[in-house]
Amino acid sequence: MTNSPILLYAIYIGAMFAVGFTTAFLFPPDAWYRALEKPSWNPPDWLFGPVWTLLYVLIGVAGAKISQSYLPGGAIGLWWAQWALNGAWTALFFGFHQIGVALIEIIILLLVIITFIFVAWPLSKTAALLFVPYLAWVGVATALNATIFWLNR
Repeated sequence: MTNSPILLYAIYIGAMFAVGFTTAFLFPPDAWYRALEKPSWNPPDWLFGPVWTLLYVLIGVAGAKISQSYLPGGAIGLWWAQWALNGAWTALFFGFHQIGVALIEIIILLLVIITFIFVAWPLSKTAALLFVPYLAWVGVATALNATIFWLNR
C-alpha cells in the first residue's frame, strides 16, 4: 500500500475516524433514541465519544500493523469487514431505528472481531491484542442492543 509507516497508520486510523464521524454526523442519537427504555446499566452519553476515540486509534493501529503482513482475504479482509459493519450498525440502529436488525448485525460484528483476533494472532500479536478492548466494548454494546430490543419490543 505504502512504504511510509506514518502514512500507513494515518490511512487506517483515518479510515476508522472517517466511518465513525460520518455515521455519527448522519445518524446522531435523536428523540427516538432518548425515548427508548434503556437498562439501568446503560453507559452515560458522555462516555461514548472518548471510548470510541480511543478504540478508533487502537483499531486503526491494528489495521496498519496487519496490513504489513498482508495475506489476501485473511486478517486484512476481516479488518475491512469490521470497518463496514461498524458503520452499518450506527445507520441501522440510530438512522433506520431497526433495533432487531442492528442486533443481528452487531452479533456478526462481534464474530468478525473474534475471528480477526484469532486470524491476526500468528501474524501480529500486537494487532490481535489491540482488538481486545474493541471486543469488550462491542460485547457490552451487543448486550445493550439486546436489552433495548427486549425492553422496547
